[in-house]
Amino acid sequence: MASLPLIALDGPSGVGKSTTAKRVAAELGWDYLDTGAMYRSVALAALRAKLTLADPDALERLLPGLELSQGGGRFELNGEDVSEAIRAPEVTALVSPLSADPRVRDTLVAQQRRIGGRGRFVVDGRDIGTVVFPEACCKVFLTASVQARAHRRFLELQAKGLPSDESEVARDLAARDLTDSTRAVAPLRKAEGAWELDSSALNLDEVVKTIVAHHLAHGGAQA
Repeated sequence: MASLPLIALDGPSGVGKSTTAKRVAAELGWDYLDTGAMYRSVALAALRAKLTLADPDALERLLPGLELSQGGGRFELNGEDVSEAIRAPEVTALVSPLSADPRVRDTLVAQQRRIGGRGRFVVDGRDIGTVVFPEACCKVFLTASVQARAHRRFLELQAKGLPSDESEVARDLAARDLTDSTRAVAPLRKAEGAWELDSSALNLDEVVKTIVAHHLAHGGAQA
């Protein structure tokens, strides 16, 4: 399989994949494809439609009517800017069960491959290097301890003025890790040939600098 000029950035929830991927893309002059926002948009649409997962036909009625687009760091669902709405806790809670449904994954993976197939993208998620773009020239598995991730998210919530408990955040992240790593469809795991970077003791600038350097050293010929 030919190598695709694309960086696949996978890792668990709360590790900062999206922020990191955006910065890496900017450093390289590439584009950023936010796959997580695509799944969150489906979850938001499902909540608004009061979709019941027990209804086997509900998703098939919902999915064909969804038009997702991305630009300028914002994300739109059927023409509406939902960049903030898709980050709500109730949306987050629905992402994992929805993303495990093969119909949702098939719909969004096809869109991701269509967009990213031209290359020069940084793409983050949980199965980018394993399922969506296994031919990516550079695969990175970004991780950090639950404690480090929980502390970062706690500080983010505090900065936004949102009430939170760090121990509860840690429990939620651990539960999310278990769900994502044990689901039947495209579970979270390190892709074959991926480089693992533990960011527990690194700040964002250090993570970005390290990934860019790794790419230029190992996949930079594709840049």
